[in-house]
Amino acid sequence: MKTGIRLTSMVKTSGCAAKLPPEKLHRIIDNLPLMKNDKLLEGFESADDALVYQVTDDIVSVQTVDFFPPMVDDPYVFGQVAAANALSDVYAMGGEPAVAMNLLCFPSCLDLEVMDQILRGGISKVKEAGAVIAGGHTIADPTPKYGLCVTGFMHKNDVWSNKGALPGDAAVLTKALGVGIVNTAAKADEASSESVAQAVASMTCLNKKARDTARSYRIHAATDVTGFSLAGHSQECASASKVTIEIETKALPLIEGALELARFGFIPEGRYTNEDYLFDKVSFSSSVTQELIDICYDPQTSGGLLLFMPMSDAEAFVSKMDSPSCKIIGKVVEKQKKDVLFA
Repeated sequence: MKTGIRLTSMVKTSGCAAKLPPEKLHRIIDNLPLMKNDKLLEGFESADDALVYQVTDDIVSVQTVDFFPPMVDDPYVFGQVAAANALSDVYAMGGEPAVAMNLLCFPSCLDLEVMDQILRGGISKVKEAGAVIAGGHTIADPTPKYGLCVTGFMHKNDVWSNKGALPGDAAVLTKALGVGIVNTAAKADEASSESVAQAVASMTCLNKKARDTARSYRIHAATDVTGFSLAGHSQECASASKVTIEIETKALPLIEGALELARFGFIPEGRYTNEDYLFDKVSFSSSVTQELIDICYDPQTSGGLLLFMPMSDAEAFVSKMDSPSCKIIGKVVEKQKKDVLFA
């Protein structure tokens, strides 16, 4: 939709790159009192993707919330990306989204047609997920922001967690990296149409197929790769699982042009705040180029699933997915000094 207004010109940071720096966030939440409840099976203490609350002896609810400012100018596509990103946290837990509520901050200076298109974009992805939107909340705000609160339901024994990865497991990533870098370059009109199209296709793609396919295999741990970057989300899994994850950077699937754009300096601010938090938790081999380091710290928006499973299952899963963006990118080893080792 052409509105005559560039949504990205109204924001300083875009998509998941707009999230608070993890170092500042953890400084607060790590010291908050934990609210315990026998029915709360997963909270925020292990940085898992969604909470898990027991409903019956066998059924649990999986709930998440996510919203952010636009990373694209088309309001309909923005709505699609924001919805896909919010739905992803339920898929990362192995769940099935059931019901969602809109969260919308909207500037009074924008035409209401823009609001309509954002919400319609969100509806399209929630419908594709097989869920429903049942209302929501709006507030006037100079910076447009959109997202969802999503609830899913599943069998208690089928829940995935970001802890449980075992030595010998393969690490599988289901989407290409570099979205934050491409979006930063696109905002300056320096990204190619091919790079932008590939990034948009990735961000609007639900993780439903990956979740559905992975359910046939032995998933020991899972998460999705979003604003905390591949390095950050890998580190969370390694720390929670009490293992070390080795990642082969040459095996990483990449958005077309992302390496070149990183080389030219189109780096989102979140890349640096991610590194600031992770500098003593991960390490890079001297052979890893600066551009690949930038990719590994790049905040992703609506990124892929990061799955840990036996190598034989991983090979079968990647074959079944039949996507150039779905690759085995590393393996799990016994705990070492660093949580993640990039080679």
